[in-house]
Amino acid sequence: MESPPAIQATDLRKTFRDFWRRPRVEAVRGISFAVPAGQVFGLLGPNGSGKSTTIKMILGLLFPTAGRLEVLGDAPRAVAVKSRIGYLPEESYLYPHLTAAETLAFYARLFRLPRAVARDRIAQLLEMIGLAHARNRPVGEFSKGMARRIGLAQALLNDPDLVILDEPTAGLDPQGTRQVKDLILALAARGKTVLLTSHLLADVEDVCAQVAILFNGRLLAQGTLDALLAQKDKTTLTFPTPADPATLRQVLAAARAALGAEPDVDHPRQPLEPFFLHVVQTAARDGAASGAVPAAPLAPFLRD
Repeated sequence: MESPPAIQATDLRKTFRDFWRRPRVEAVRGISFAVPAGQVFGLLGPNGSGKSTTIKMILGLLFPTAGRLEVLGDAPRAVAVKSRIGYLPEESYLYPHLTAAETLAFYARLFRLPRAVARDRIAQLLEMIGLAHARNRPVGEFSKGMARRIGLAQALLNDPDLVILDEPTAGLDPQGTRQVKDLILALAARGKTVLLTSHLLADVEDVCAQVAILFNGRLLAQGTLDALLAQKDKTTLTFPTPADPATLRQVLAAARAALGAEPDVDHPRQPLEPFFLHVVQTAARDGAASGAVPAAPLAPFLRD
């Protein structure tokens, strides 16, 4: 039996009004979409497209003007729903005088986690994000990327069923970006639902199963990446480069004769990210780490 969507929006609208209740900005204009449970879903669009307003309605911070919105099978403002959501905002505002461990302990108290449970989860999360060695450093001394990792840890502290990530890789170096993307995929593999927004479309393409694209408050496109991006009028054929150039000429001539068109010939190129990571990891094998160390696998309490 198929699980109900983690988020279901139907003809969702949000209009901001002035003091006299006159319509001022129509931020969301009748959008409908469903986020399947246990998937990574990308909510995309340029600045001012309505993404932030939509996320605030999902979090229960704003009331929809019209339409229907269900989150985890209930109204977004239900307290039971909020306890099952983890949220990483675009800007993580952390108390600079608190250490990494104290920051997570502060959020654990907001979630009313038992002290022993909180202590265990904080240790696991700091190990997972590669900051166990900096647990006693004030977060005010952290780089933007390290602070971003702390923000991600607090979003997972309550073991949420729905994780909402707003620009999760902002400020991270390529290694940190890859680790966060691996973490997102691991969360989905464990049955958690991830809704993310990002202007880094290459990152979205790496992790999202489905996307929805907003513009000026309207939904322009939605679906799986395969359905949206596949160019079905073209076919890519990859084979080893022949040692004899004459063999390649024969293959191209046969293709030209069969298709009646000149095929494009080029060498495939690997993405920059895996090449960069290979170079850096090779160079760092015998060196000392600085800042955030390589992240550990998914925290045990998130795998249970």
